[in-house]
Amino acid sequence: MVSKSLKEVVLKPITGEWGTEGNNVQILRTTNFTNEGRVNYLKVVERNVDSNKIEKKKLKIGDIIIEKSGGSPKQPVGRVVFFEKEGVFLCNNFTAILRPKVDEVVPKYLLYILYCNHKFGFTSAYQNKTTGIINLQLPKYLEGTKIPLPPLDQQKKIAAILDAADAYRQKTKALITKYEELTQSLFLDMFGDPVRNPMGWELVKFDELVSDDCPLTYGIVQPGDEFENGIPCVRPVDLKMQYINLSTLKRIDPVISSKFKRTILKGGEILLSVRGSVGVISIAGESLKDSNVTRGIVPIWFDKDLANKLFFYYLYRTKPIQRRLSELSRGATLIQINLKDLRELKLIKPSLEFQNQFADSVQAIEVQKTQAQESLVQAEDLFNSLLQKAFKGELV
Repeated sequence: MVSKSLKEVVLKPITGEWGTEGNNVQILRTTNFTNEGRVNYLKVVERNVDSNKIEKKKLKIGDIIIEKSGGSPKQPVGRVVFFEKEGVFLCNNFTAILRPKVDEVVPKYLLYILYCNHKFGFTSAYQNKTTGIINLQLPKYLEGTKIPLPPLDQQKKIAAILDAADAYRQKTKALITKYEELTQSLFLDMFGDPVRNPMGWELVKFDELVSDDCPLTYGIVQPGDEFENGIPCVRPVDLKMQYINLSTLKRIDPVISSKFKRTILKGGEILLSVRGSVGVISIAGESLKDSNVTRGIVPIWFDKDLANKLFFYYLYRTKPIQRRLSELSRGATLIQINLKDLRELKLIKPSLEFQNQFADSVQAIEVQKTQAQESLVQAEDLFNSLLQKAFKGELV
């Protein structure tokens, strides 16, 4: 298959503008980037930019915006998003516009190739770090990135396949979000704001609600290298607010896992992230039985005579408690919650009967949500598989 450098299939990159304080044009920033190749238009800033520059640099439908500065140790710079909105928009000076040559490449096809390039780590070879900011070496990236180029009609088919796969996973995510909103609404109706506590529920320390046999504790400190056929180990990166990504679990040496028997999972416990993405919480499925967790995860086994697991799962999902966890977080480069602070966190404790009443009310929703979560894992796996095939030139 023919391939060309990215430089050969796009026009000269268009630099971004920031302008001055004012409101004569809308400007997209990296904060408007999603990690799924789309622009989030909810919080677009307005600035004043010279009219001549606006005319020369305004975005066109089908443009790809690339992140030139930003990123993090866990997320390489070079994210891309697809612009497909009517109206006059610029992008800021931390980004650049890549305008595809439509006689060479289908814009949406190119978007997916570049998205895949970033998602699977190839972009990291073209980044450097100066004064704390990670920068993309754009000229080298344009020269070094190879784009497989099947005929244009095949590119359109590939883009359509990936669009359909992406729509499937987005639809599933939206369904899960609706289930979450429904249960959150039910929770607040029954118990009110769990931090302000307008209903006057009893307050107890978190540590008082867990089983005496399984106190709150961290997982494995140093999990070591990947170990073939080893023990699956859940890390903060594997923990999603809606599900646990089983496909990315690291396998570790059983000898290491056995040294941390206190955090070996039984299946069904709540897992709370206390490092990095602090506050992310999920419920371990039965398939995770005998797995372990790293230091960034706290497994929670509640005392069944005091606490209903489902009630506290949704308690931790509420925005007031998420804000409280954020307030407890410490650290400049590595954000984490001290275990002592977590143990002493005050939580509302309605009667077990009322907790159970709530749990019974959401059981049917939970069944549907679990099915949707399983579908989402399959949808993500399908999308990633198709992306890789497209990147290798095999999706034709």
